[in-house]
Amino acid sequence: MSNAASIRQALENAILNGDHPPGSKLDLDKLAQQFECSRTPIRDVLHQLEASGLVRVAPKRGTFVTLWTFEQITERFEVMAEIEAACARLAARRISDVELNDLSAAQEACRQAAAAGDPEAYYLVNTDFHRCLYNATHNSFLVAEATRLNTMLQPYRRLQLRSRRRLATSLAEHQEILDAIRAGDAESAARATHAHIVVQGDRFHDLVAAMAAEANSKRA
Repeated sequence: MSNAASIRQALENAILNGDHPPGSKLDLDKLAQQFECSRTPIRDVLHQLEASGLVRVAPKRGTFVTLWTFEQITERFEVMAEIEAACARLAARRISDVELNDLSAAQEACRQAAAAGDPEAYYLVNTDFHRCLYNATHNSFLVAEATRLNTMLQPYRRLQLRSRRRLATSLAEHQEILDAIRAGDAESAARATHAHIVVQGDRFHDLVAAMAAEANSKRA
């Protein structure tokens, strides 16, 4: 892996892990110091992250981790729900025994994290669950599109999981998806996955509350 690629991976992970929350400014000089390089590769990496939607470059103001309006977030989750529903539909038809075991193992890891009440651990294994779902489609283009949008939404999905009720709810929804895929019921798998992803009702209000709490903690 090249130095630029390793910098991008490290910075992307820092954004997705919440070290640089949505709306925060990325300091070019501090990043260059952190990665022991000049500003040029940092600037190149930031332009790559801008193309992926993770950051935005504001002329004469700097580079910021992307912070969407609630309407923009809802729109993106609507699209994500449709994409993941398509993934689940194909997975129910195409999943191999090995892939089904991987999906089941990811769900068991989610169960353990939920039982421990650990949203950070759940966030990581939840990502594994969805990755297993994508791979079971056997459609490389769909995997790439799902992964791209999922990456953009990760900071917000992470915030969702901080709601006290969300871990148990997410786990139950995963089980419904897994059961439908195991049964080969493509339409039930798609419906369950769509409901799991889409942001509406109480789930929307929980996300709003989590984002407000995150913003307040950064100001404190």
